[in-house]
Amino acid sequence: MRHFGHLAPEVRASLFLHEPVEFTRHSPPHLLAVALGATLYCPASRRNLACDVVKQAARGVVSMVLCLEDAIHDSEVSDAEDNLVTQLALLADRRWRTDVGAPADDEELPLLFVRVRTPAQVPALVRRLGPAARLLSGFVLPKFTGDRGAPFLDAVDEAETASRQRLFVMPVLESPELVHLESRTDVLAGIARLLEQHRERVLALRLGVTDLCSAYGLRRSPDMTAYDIALVSSVIADVVNTFGRADGTGYTITGPVWEYFHSGERVFKPQLRATPFTGRAEELRSALIAKDMDGLMREILLDKTNGLQGKTCIHPSHVTPVHTLSVVTHEEYSDAVDILHPERDGGGVLRSAYTNKMNEVKPHRAWAERTMLRAKAFGVAREGVDFVELLAAGGA
Repeated sequence: MRHFGHLAPEVRASLFLHEPVEFTRHSPPHLLAVALGATLYCPASRRNLACDVVKQAARGVVSMVLCLEDAIHDSEVSDAEDNLVTQLALLADRRWRTDVGAPADDEELPLLFVRVRTPAQVPALVRRLGPAARLLSGFVLPKFTGDRGAPFLDAVDEAETASRQRLFVMPVLESPELVHLESRTDVLAGIARLLEQHRERVLALRLGVTDLCSAYGLRRSPDMTAYDIALVSSVIADVVNTFGRADGTGYTITGPVWEYFHSGERVFKPQLRATPFTGRAEELRSALIAKDMDGLMREILLDKTNGLQGKTCIHPSHVTPVHTLSVVTHEEYSDAVDILHPERDGGGVLRSAYTNKMNEVKPHRAWAERTMLRAKAFGVAREGVDFVELLAAGGA
């Protein structure tokens, strides 16, 4: 699979200077972590789950979470487990995929993760899945702390041994103790100690902002981002401070969920400037605003600025904006290439090729390295191609 692989080759060629690379669930973890992109959550109780996975793959989704936790009612857990096993067995059946017009190659399906409630569900599901477990890339671990996380990680170890395949974990940082000021430092330190013992298994850390808000009865409006809620913003800052360092000890941290997919009453003006859309895509701008995508896009840019990559998504319409704003611009790529040029290993300062900023080689090196990894996963836009063209091509 690859990002924007659902577009025709000639369309990709017109948009990208360097196209996104192809990858599979067996690719190196550092690439997969960045390539997660918009991770689409779906209740495991959906009766057409296998068809949903195929349909979303055709629309450009490359990672999905099949949820047995908050997305379903407590009374539905047993039925949802049964449905998950049945639907993944269908998805593993290449004859069924051929019958519904889906790709026969497993590697063309999205990276699939299961969000569980309890550690015991992990090995139990893998046993029940049998050969279909080959489609799993791992598990999402809810309300993760140093104490509650250890049994989950042991359970994934057990499942990996039984299935003889690599299984990643994506812990969700969302517990009330993480919000509470008096316990936050100890909780972060405990998580860090535990994860360091299982570093090779951790693909990414996910932020559960909805749960963090619930500890104080808060909810952001479509006019606001997660960064406008002071309590949440402080948690994100401390999580990035602890786990997002560029010294080799950090992890990929994904952006929080955006809860809205249709406009309600607005208090503030739209956050998408009209100028980039003038004369070519004004209808696109109107459609994005009508579905509150302007707030989502602002939050995506704030995620990037604050060191987060990718995003948890609960609606398919959110996928294209996340992926579009993850593409490396021609200007970013030009700066990164200049900074990483072998002749500049000794440091120094240079004016950017776009003549609009200073590139200081040593301080900006870590940014440049991360930018080049993102370029592999999401591609590099051609000079003059902006996010409006990418959004329009991607079907926003």
